[in-house]
Amino acid sequence: MNRQASAPRDAVHHPVFARFYSRIAPVMDERAGVAALRRELLAGLSGRVIEIGAGTGLNFPHYPREVCEVVAIEPDRHLRRLALDAACRAGLPVDVVPGTAEGLPVKSEAFDGAVACLVLCSVRDQRRALAELHRVLKPGGELRIFEHVRAPSAAAAVVQWAVDHTCWPLLMGGCHTGRDTVANVEAAGFGMETLRRLRIPQGRLPVPSATHVLATVRRPG
Repeated sequence: MNRQASAPRDAVHHPVFARFYSRIAPVMDERAGVAALRRELLAGLSGRVIEIGAGTGLNFPHYPREVCEVVAIEPDRHLRRLALDAACRAGLPVDVVPGTAEGLPVKSEAFDGAVACLVLCSVRDQRRALAELHRVLKPGGELRIFEHVRAPSAAAAVVQWAVDHTCWPLLMGGCHTGRDTVANVEAAGFGMETLRRLRIPQGRLPVPSATHVLATVRRPG
C-alpha cells in the first residue's frame, strides 16, 4: 500500500534546495557511482525497514526482495511528492509519510532495519535523530548508514567548520559537512559492525562534503 499522510504544515521547508536536489541527485547516482553505493547500502536487509529522509525515493528500486515493507519518512513536501511517484514503481510496499527524524511517527521496536542515507548531515538534532532510530529498531536490528562526515585531516576539518558556520547550511538545505556522525552513532548505543570510508566525488578539487562513510551498525540484542 502506498499512501501519503496529510500534515498541517511542513516541518522542514527548503523549496529551492529541494528542487535543486531532485535534479542533481540522479546525476550523482549515475556519474559519481552513488547508485551502486545505494545497492551496497541496502543489500541483505529484510523484514520491515524504516528510512529517514527518503528524499525523492532513489533508494526504493534497490531494496532487496526480502524486505516486506518500507516506511519512508520525508519532511519536505516537494520531495515527498516525488517519493510517492517512486513508491508506485518500487515493486514492494513503500509507505511515504511526513515526519522528522527527531520525532518518528512510529512505534518503538517496530522495525528489523533502518536506513539513513545522506540525511544525518541535515537533521536539526543528530543525537536525537539517532536516539529515535535506536528506539524504533528491534533489539538486534541493523541501521545502515551512507553519509558524508567530518574529514580526517585537521586542515579539511577547519574548512568544514568554516563553511558550516557561514554559507553552506543556508545554501544546501540545512546540511552540515563536518559532523562527527560516526562518534555520535556509537554514543547512541549502536555497535559498529562494518565501516568503509569513501571520497565522493573523487577529484583534485577539494569539496567540503567529499568525505563519506558506508557503515552497518546494530542495536544490541
